[in-house]
Formats: sequence, C-alpha cells, structure tokens
Amino acid sequence: MGYIRFAHFAAAYIFAIGFLGRIYLALAGNHHTRQIFYIPLWKRSWWKDVLNVLRWYLFMVDEPKKFLGHNPLARLVMFFMFTLTTLFMIFTGGALYAEGEGIDSWQYALFGWVHGIFGDPQNLRTWHHLGMWVLIVYVIIHVYTAIREEIMSRQSIISSMISGERTFRDDRP
Repeated sequence: MGYIRFAHFAAAYIFAIGFLGRIYLALAGNHHTRQIFYIPLWKRSWWKDVLNVLRWYLFMVDEPKKFLGHNPLARLVMFFMFTLTTLFMIFTGGALYAEGEGIDSWQYALFGWVHGIFGDPQNLRTWHHLGMWVLIVYVIIHVYTAIREEIMSRQSIISSMISGERTFRDDRP
C-alpha cells in the first residue's frame, strides 16, 4: 500500500506541475492557448454558437460551424470540467497531503485552510474522490468527442495537435 500511496503522490505532483505548465503556456502563448481559462459568458453570439454546437452533437444540424480554436461548447465544458476540477483536485489533494505532513509543513501553510471549508477530513476525502470521477468521465467523453469531430465534422481536431495546422476537409464524398 505504501508503493501505491507514493505513486499517487508522485502522480499528483506531476499533475499539478503539468497544470502550472499549462497556465504558463496560456500566458506566453497565443489566444487559442488561453481559451480554456476563460469563457465569454456575456456575449450573446457566443451562447448562440454553444447552442449550435450542441445541436451538432445531438445530430440536429447537418453541417457544423468551423472554429479555428476550440468550439464554444468545448471551451465551456473544458473550463468547468477540466480547469476548475483540476484546481479543486490540487487544493483538496494538497490539503489531504498536508494532513499527513504536519501542521508546520509548507504543504499545510499552503493548503491547510481547505480543511476549514470541508470540516471533517473524511468529507474532504469524499469530495476529492468525487473530483477524480469527474475527471475520469470528462476524459472519456473528451476523447470520444475529439475522435467524433475528426471524423464527422471533417476538421482536423486530433491531427492538428500533432501537426500544429488546422485543416477543413469540405470535399464531402
């Protein structure tokens, strides 16, 4: 069990450092790299695009709209299910780790306040566990929709992650 616990903590540090790297990329990169960190809730046109993409996913429209970056529905889901859930997992996991490290550790100084929100440590563990399931379900749906979009919308979704170029294959057979 000690090895599993160590693997969990090592994975958590890699996850948190990777997320910090993603934040750096958003700050240093172009506007597409910042898309999952904010959503323009105040724009009516953005909400229209969200509904249009949702209708496309539900097979209610024949042709998808083209977006150079993430589509609006993807941005909305990634913001809530990836960005906010990742922050939640880092803070709750940090608080649980700080509990084992002690009250005079740097982890407790950084994350100890989280215990006050959840009260009982078991509540904190339960919420952290629930966050894990949110991320797992998100990853499954995300991979499915990325593959689906690559095939159905005839846009380079997955291949653009490798090549860096977005293409639209409009020549329907």
